[in-house]
Amino acid sequence: MTRRRWRLPLQLHAVGRRDGVIAVAALLFALALWLPPVTLQRPTYSYLVTFDLTQSMDVEDAVWNGAPVARLAAARAAMRELLPRLPCGSRLGWAIFADYRTLPLMLPVEVCSHYDELLASLERIDGRMRWANASNVGKGVTWTVRTARAVDDATRVVFFTDGHESPPLRANESPPMGDITPGEVGGWLIGVGGDAPQRIPKTTRDGEAAGYWAADEVVQRSDVAPGRSQEHLSALHEERLKELAKLVGFGYRRLAGADALADAMLDPALARPRPTPTDLRWLPALLALALLAWRFAPPLPRLRRPAVPGGRPPRSRPSFPR
Repeated sequence: MTRRRWRLPLQLHAVGRRDGVIAVAALLFALALWLPPVTLQRPTYSYLVTFDLTQSMDVEDAVWNGAPVARLAAARAAMRELLPRLPCGSRLGWAIFADYRTLPLMLPVEVCSHYDELLASLERIDGRMRWANASNVGKGVTWTVRTARAVDDATRVVFFTDGHESPPLRANESPPMGDITPGEVGGWLIGVGGDAPQRIPKTTRDGEAAGYWAADEVVQRSDVAPGRSQEHLSALHEERLKELAKLVGFGYRRLAGADALADAMLDPALARPRPTPTDLRWLPALLALALLAWRFAPPLPRLRRPAVPGGRPPRSRPSFPR
């Protein structure tokens, strides 16, 4: 009877401990449902993203996921993949460029609370928004810098373009900087397109294809030999964009995929700490799941000491009179 008197309290103690684990897990799940966002200082980003809408951006010499696509389509796809990688608290806005001006479509808004709106508006950016066929990329970049500066001092610039100027620039021509100080607004010029000159699609105001631009339909360069100018063809003007980026104090990257864009836009040098409501409900939920997994896990098998050949026989337990 002595052994039975000791076994019962020990079993009850084990059962009570298991029930306690379940109760703690239930409390943690309740905390995960109730816990409000906690304000923490986190690195965030703020960008005004500008898309070149001129017709050279319709050239299908960009490569995305192994397939050739239009330059503008590749730029939009890159931003679509980057959007969920921006930390909450970051802000993003859209702008478009044509002629020599930049037009803001959506000023920077918080990316997590406005994710669907940003994604839906991004899908609607196309050449039908273009108001002119001319393309002065240098003036467009300086216009974008002024626009970002007017938003606030934390807004940076991302400008997608192939660098194709129409009419072409004169030799050693630079955009007028005016009141812009190089580097006062950080950002990136993102070059889109291939290295080989391609024909430029011609589209109507409704975005319908209307053939290709011919040599006698565009302004050709006057500082080269007759017949040598090919302004009706377009390629990525990478060296020109690098010079322009240096002039305004930007960095330059070629759009070679979503990772290349993420490396640029998620550069810690362009981040600013900002008090950000942070969802930490996953933490008590994870602890609760860990407790339940430990509670219902099968017991590990006990390891028995192997018998030693020729060794001493195992000691028998001493018996006590009942």
